[in-house]
Amino acid sequence: MLKPALAALDIADSPETWRVLGFTVVDEDRIHLGGVELRLGAGGHGITAWAVTNADGLELVPTTSLPEVIRSDHHPNGASGIDHVVITTPDFDASARALEQAGLPFRRVRQATPEMRQGFRRLGPAIMEVVEAPATRAPAFWGVTMIVADLELLREHAGAHLGDVRPAVQPGRHIATRSRDAGLSTRVAFMTP
Repeated sequence: MLKPALAALDIADSPETWRVLGFTVVDEDRIHLGGVELRLGAGGHGITAWAVTNADGLELVPTTSLPEVIRSDHHPNGASGIDHVVITTPDFDASARALEQAGLPFRRVRQATPEMRQGFRRLGPAIMEVVEAPATRAPAFWGVTMIVADLELLREHAGAHLGDVRPAVQPGRHIATRSRDAGLSTRVAFMTP
């Protein structure tokens, strides 16, 4: 049986804003990163849709078409893949049921605080993280974390568009977020492997 895998993300940011961060943009609006195609210039705000292979009836968040080619390109900033995609939901239990019906049950659930649970599942090259957020109106994409081998190399490309490097929640890893002046509507973080 084929396992579900993240294949594409539609993102409402211009290709130029991603080039400034050191990503290779091809075909005018595509980034190929660790086997996931990022399609830039979508209407809306942030991540607007995703494509997941081998997931029947997935309706938690908007979906998009599968890419024609799965590949990875070299990126001058050292990015090699997507670590995780974050989705917020006002009703954690309903979202868990919808994912299970699509063949994507959580592999792990964590009670982060008394009011917030997180559910995790690997989707091929990336992890899906669903976060309970009662104040939100509906399930929605919150952001994405990219894998970069060297955050200082990333800073050479991103400059002031990258925030401070700090220890990540995951032991032995470090993380930095893009700064607000990067011009992205998408919440993006960068983390070491």
